[in-house]
Amino acid sequence: MQPNEIVSQDEWLAARRALLEKEKAHMRQGDMLARERRSLPWVKIDKNYVFDTEQGRRTLAELFGARSQLIVHHLMYAPEWSAACPSCSFQAEHIDGPGRHLIHHNVTLLAVSRAPLGKILAYRKRMGWRFDWVSSFESDFNYDFHVSFPQEQIDRGRIDYNFGTITIDKRYLSTELPGVSVFFKDESGQVFLTYATYARGLDALLGTHHYLDLTPEGRNPGGYPQWPRRHDEYRPQSDVGRAA
Repeated sequence: MQPNEIVSQDEWLAARRALLEKEKAHMRQGDMLARERRSLPWVKIDKNYVFDTEQGRRTLAELFGARSQLIVHHLMYAPEWSAACPSCSFQAEHIDGPGRHLIHHNVTLLAVSRAPLGKILAYRKRMGWRFDWVSSFESDFNYDFHVSFPQEQIDRGRIDYNFGTITIDKRYLSTELPGVSVFFKDESGQVFLTYATYARGLDALLGTHHYLDLTPEGRNPGGYPQWPRRHDEYRPQSDVGRAA
């Protein structure tokens, strides 16, 4: 890459202060959006979803554990696949760290996929992850929360993803797509959907991207083909230079 304009320390400081004002405005706007997000109406979940877990069969309400808030990462892993998708594996790299802290803030953080539990646990071991990951195999859960789609919809070239804002984009014509759903459980055990996000809405949870946003080169997707990959599939030299 070519360097930007080279200036004096004083000129750099003036430019940095001007950008800081924009960054502060962006953060304040983000705070406003977060307040609006928390004020969304809720939907009561009446369907009895059951999942395969390491502790046996568990209902959606039981996935909360001792906490009243639950964040579910919908990771793309279809029953017939030999591994979870690389992009969702990249997303999964951002679960363990926050999860250790969120349990102390009344939040359970886990992942759900349609693959059978045995496949999920084997892949989690390969990746070295520790977060809870459960199977919705033979359940309507993924379909009802719009992250899995019947093959006949794909064949027709039309799906309903991201609240209907993505319907015919070929990049998203897949039986499995990513998302995050957030739930609340009240004292009587009733469960409510409070928030959901899909597609680029997940970017806010990908800390690696935000580190890259701080760098001169940025995310530069054209400069790093097939990035991100599963972390055990990078070539060794890519940790000191441009990935090949």
